[in-house]
Amino acid sequence: MSESVRLQLDESDLPTQWYNINADMPMPPAPVLHPQTKEPVTPDFLGVLFPMELIQQEVSTERYIDIPEEVRDIYKLWRPTPLHRARRLERALGTPAHIYYKYEGVSPTGSHKPNTAVAQAYYNRAGGTKALTTETGAGQWGSALAFACNVFDLDLEVYMVKISYEQKPYRRVMMETYGARVFASPTDRTQFGKSILAQDPDSPGSLGIAISEAVEVAATSNGAKKYSLGSVLNHVLMHQTVIGEEALKQMDLAGEYPDVVIGCVGGGSNFAGLAYPFLRHNLRDGKRTRVVAVEPTAAPTLTRGAYTFDYGDTAQMAPIVKMHTLGHDFVPAPIHAGGLRYHGMAPSVSALRDAGHIEAIAVPQLATFAAALQFARSEGIIPAPEPSHAIKVVIDEALEAKATGEEPVILFNLCGHGHFDLASYEAYLGGKLVDYEYPAEAIQQAMSHVPELGG
Repeated sequence: MSESVRLQLDESDLPTQWYNINADMPMPPAPVLHPQTKEPVTPDFLGVLFPMELIQQEVSTERYIDIPEEVRDIYKLWRPTPLHRARRLERALGTPAHIYYKYEGVSPTGSHKPNTAVAQAYYNRAGGTKALTTETGAGQWGSALAFACNVFDLDLEVYMVKISYEQKPYRRVMMETYGARVFASPTDRTQFGKSILAQDPDSPGSLGIAISEAVEVAATSNGAKKYSLGSVLNHVLMHQTVIGEEALKQMDLAGEYPDVVIGCVGGGSNFAGLAYPFLRHNLRDGKRTRVVAVEPTAAPTLTRGAYTFDYGDTAQMAPIVKMHTLGHDFVPAPIHAGGLRYHGMAPSVSALRDAGHIEAIAVPQLATFAAALQFARSEGIIPAPEPSHAIKVVIDEALEAKATGEEPVILFNLCGHGHFDLASYEAYLGGKLVDYEYPAEAIQQAMSHVPELGG
């Protein structure tokens, strides 16, 4: 076992392929449906939003997809990312557990999101796209795509959830620094945005609403603009698997293999990026690693949502997919400061959860921020609120090991730093945050709005 605190790979260890879990899923993924006809979508429909190469990746069942050299060259700006042994946290907890974290906060924009943003911008430019539209919640995805579009000389419009636009102005400034135009969603720039504002002029927005606006702009641009998504879809999660492929090599350097892999989940991208290469060994090689997805009690998609077909956005313009969902009308409470606000979950994550291959836990935000502070004061890195949900469960697992005397190896994804999230920390430290649990009656009401598919 290595005594190193920081395990670093060389550029020569940068993965050459992404891993596609569709090849090893215990059952074929459910079809993606057209939002109007409710029939399986055609490439022509998806081609309005995405370049053909990404559409092919979305439906591919090939186990590995080659990473283009131009994408790998950009990755080398920050990849391979370090794997840390959290020895100071272990000592603070008095635990015999061995805690490791993959740190994605070293990317240019401070999170894991550029792993797919760079790939998507590359394939769009290769397909002749000149401009993209997208949504963003906390701003990490918008920042990453703004960076990638700058690299590949693409214009970008970002529809940023209004509550985050107001709470996190420096994320907006970062996007604008890279050349993107950023709008607080809902806006008066789209028909759907206008309809939301007519109903509620003070709407805080939601990811579902922002997605609808970005999709509308792309779909009505007569091909001038394509749409880009930062989570949920298969090609997005696949691009993130560079995280887990690197982590496998780094755990070899450490002389250990994880007993449990933990990640936060909103749409599923950073969780899948770390967990899927380890799940490959569970599914194909008989490994028994526990894989745990952690979400907020304010947006309990995997733990309390229904596993059913639902629209990917509020306006019902995006395709219908089978996923764990709180209903496409879901609007998170403005008091929820921890991110992970999407109403649904990646179809592959949902299917794996339904089949029992992953566990899911929901944690409240006060305990999440308490865990974040303990981590920051031990390890020195201020974590983004999103991975702090995973840190809460890591600490719980480590304290359980302390009680039992076992020595589990715990691995989690620290998918970004919290330097642009200090307003949330200020609210927590000032006693202004409260716990919030999404009401059961709201979930029941939302289920009456999911699409009726008949049969």
